[in-house]
Formats: sequence, structure tokens, C-alpha cells
Amino acid sequence: MYQILGPLNDWEREQPYAKYYHRPSVPPDPHRIALLDKGPMDPAKATPLSDINSLLTRLEAPDDEIGYCVLPDGVGYVGMSAFYPSCTVEMFKWWFAWHPLNNLRYRIWCPRCHGGIAVSASDRARLLDPGVPLEDKIAGVDHFVMEDIGGGMSDIVIRFLKPEDMGFDPRVLERSGVTVIGGYGLTEPREGPAEKVPAVMLHLFHAENGGVRQRTRFYMGCRVNKGMPMKVLPHGVQVPIEAPMGLAYHNVEEFTNLGSFLPEIYAELGPGVQ
Repeated sequence: MYQILGPLNDWEREQPYAKYYHRPSVPPDPHRIALLDKGPMDPAKATPLSDINSLLTRLEAPDDEIGYCVLPDGVGYVGMSAFYPSCTVEMFKWWFAWHPLNNLRYRIWCPRCHGGIAVSASDRARLLDPGVPLEDKIAGVDHFVMEDIGGGMSDIVIRFLKPEDMGFDPRVLERSGVTVIGGYGLTEPREGPAEKVPAVMLHLFHAENGGVRQRTRFYMGCRVNKGMPMKVLPHGVQVPIEAPMGLAYHNVEEFTNLGSFLPEIYAELGPGVQ
């Protein structure tokens, strides 16, 4: 049974997209959940942080791409792949520019786990400026979110970056036809003694068979510095396996639900951001 976090306020109930909050969430994709239920993946099958450009040319999505583990250097790793029929890459780009503008937009994505979101006044003005291209309403914007990614409610800051500022080769990126949405973040649990955890986040989208293929990578214990993703864990420290495990299950849950209503909400409210 899926539980939403709490009732909407008067303003939220009046929004045309409030119906998505009350609509029962679609259960997480059973195929991917079954793969995760097998336990940690073989770290040898993970994409090294130093080899993220291979994701631009290796577009196939075998099942062994899906999973979680702790890498030999202690980094927590999540690899994911999903196909969304009837969706387009433009819909996902619109979503990442549209949803940060108020809490309800973030909460409809995953009512059970998403608590709220905020952006700075300057980023809000940028998101609402019709003269700013959609891509520039994603990269360069910081999201301040409250979310449960598998270990209880946490405060997370996500800094979205241009792909070339995350280590992607712009020439390979242009040839690939892949859209990269990502950056790095810092997670701080609201309860317990757990410390802040940095992570690099990569979502890759490309058109496939009348829909969109999304391939995701998370590297927990890493960040981006001067255009290069890198490990920042102290030597000998490793991320507990529970962290990438929880994030993997959450990723399936939130994106399964988003993919179920994205074409509908885009038809109603896209393609502009307001």
C-alpha cells in the first residue's frame, strides 16, 4: 500500500495537476525490482566513473546494467535502465525545468517519498523566463529537495550541470544524440547519526522505438570538481551497501510513476514553463 506524505493546502488543491497527487501511484516496474531483489550486482559490470563517455556510444541496455553495489574503492554505485513508451526526450527536459517551481509539482512525481522542493529567486526567474532555452533551465539550476531515497527523509541539494562540465566529451555527445541531465548533490538525513553523502547523478535519455530509453548512474561518495567527476571519500572508507540499495529501489519507484503520467501532463501543460 502506498502512503502519501500529507494533505494538500488550499492553493495546491486548486492546481490543475493536483489530480496526479491523488491518483494511486503506479507500482514500481516488477522486472527491475526482481533484478534488484537478487542482491548486489557484480562490481566488475559497473561503469567506472572515469569511463562515463562510454555511456554515449553503448546504447544497448542489458539486464546486467541494472543493479547496485559498492565498488572496490568504496564508492556506492547504482546502474539503471528503463524504457518509457509514448514519452519523448523533450518531455523529460520539460519536466526537469517545470517541476522545481513548487512543492506540489515535485510531490506528484512520487507522493510517497517526495516532500518538497525549492530554488533560489534568481533560478526561479530563469525558469520562468520564456527567452531562456529549455536546456538552460536545467543546467546551472540548484534544487533544494526533501526526499526519502531509501534511508528516511533527507535534505538534498542537487546542482545540475552541463554535460561537458561533468566530464562528457562534447564531440561524442553531439554525435550520440543522447541528452544528459545530471550533476552532483549532497544528502543529509533528517534523523540519525548518518553523515552527509555527496553523489554524482547522471540521467541519459535517447529516443528508441517510439519512446525514450533512460539510463541512469549514481556514484555515491563522489562529486564534480572543475569539470571532472571524482571520488571524495577518504581512503579506506566505503559507502554502506544499504545506501545504493535504497537509492536503486527508489529510482525505480519514482521514474515508473513519472513515466506513467508524463505524456498526459505534458499534453495538458507543456511545452512552456510557467
